[in-house]
Amino acid sequence: MITRRNFIASAPGFALAATGPAGPAVALIITEYRHNAHADVIGTRLLGGYELDGKWVAPRVRVVSMFTDQVPDNDMSRPMAARHHVPILGTVQEALTLGKGSLAVGGVVIIGEHGRYPYNEKGQHLYPRYELFQQVVKVFRDSGRAVPVFTDKHLSTDWRKAKWMFDQSRELRFPLLAGSSVPISWRRPDLDFPLETPMQYVAAAAYGGTESYGFHALESMQVLAERRRGGETGVAAVQSLEGADVWRWTDANPWAVPLMEAAVSRSETRKQGNIRELARNPALFVVEYRDGLKGVVYMLNGAIGDFNAAAQVEGRTRPDATLMWLDAKWHCHFSMLTHYIEELVITGQEPYPPERTLLTTGMLAALMESAWKGGVRLETPHLAVRYRAPAGPKHNRGAAPQGRASA
Repeated sequence: MITRRNFIASAPGFALAATGPAGPAVALIITEYRHNAHADVIGTRLLGGYELDGKWVAPRVRVVSMFTDQVPDNDMSRPMAARHHVPILGTVQEALTLGKGSLAVGGVVIIGEHGRYPYNEKGQHLYPRYELFQQVVKVFRDSGRAVPVFTDKHLSTDWRKAKWMFDQSRELRFPLLAGSSVPISWRRPDLDFPLETPMQYVAAAAYGGTESYGFHALESMQVLAERRRGGETGVAAVQSLEGADVWRWTDANPWAVPLMEAAVSRSETRKQGNIRELARNPALFVVEYRDGLKGVVYMLNGAIGDFNAAAQVEGRTRPDATLMWLDAKWHCHFSMLTHYIEELVITGQEPYPPERTLLTTGMLAALMESAWKGGVRLETPHLAVRYRAPAGPKHNRGAAPQGRASA
């Protein structure tokens, strides 16, 4: 019988498990693999290499198995698996054990984004990230040891499930990486605040679906907020507003206007004209942090088409702002994320805190509930998530991209 005591006793060796001359063996657990889906822009890089800092980087891990939950008509998994001699197995358990009865890989990459899955009444897309993660953890428990895990985007649509996922990584002592590619992309200008910066307000201005791209926007804001004086202590309350209510709230809270304007000023896609007239059905996320910091995210479809963030620092006359620049042609902003996935598996160290994604997951779930309830303010005592940001910058500071991942 596996107990927590003997499980943890075996944990220190996890980073060396299933390591060969070509790097640690990795299992890809995927919802669907098609052109430009996340399984492509991440998985194809792990299989065939990618460009980073103007140079070609060969894969540092070995993809040795795949599990695909769905196979669309334009599926890439079968031809890619054949090209790279990777078996596609019928269950998550088989993909992790390779038919050997126990864990046989050195890392797990879960890409639970894209595919034909239902939406719930709140408008949340019910990707099976939690269910796939559950199956991975079961193999870990059955095998008596664990390996590093990456899981794409927000952890789950449900806070309790997300917290369970995070707690499993702490209990079983496996390194966890999750979240968005946007906060680690290039920044124009190259803005990075030192730790303990005395911030008063933070903001993001973005576009896209309220949940799918709202998550990216929240992480863009959070990657600035977490560097404030005292570190991250969590979120006390949130509110989600739409349409004319966005501008009514803004007019009643004039402190938000210079933050929004600073963020929008960095946009490279901003259309000429009045933001309030251009934005089609705008959405607003209001975030009240436990230590008094205030944050706002403006989703401005029709006015901008990129991700921007800003922060007001005490003593400065205007906010500092930056564009989180994404490579729309080749999706090379996923190269930095792929690099950190490889670092996670190879070193057994978390490149940056998974608590960031735990907190933004909780924010998003509460904001979707607020919107579903008509824009009410919701107190969030459960989001008392504390962590410290990494000391140095983690975003891409290298050369601009020239090409895409290898096929």
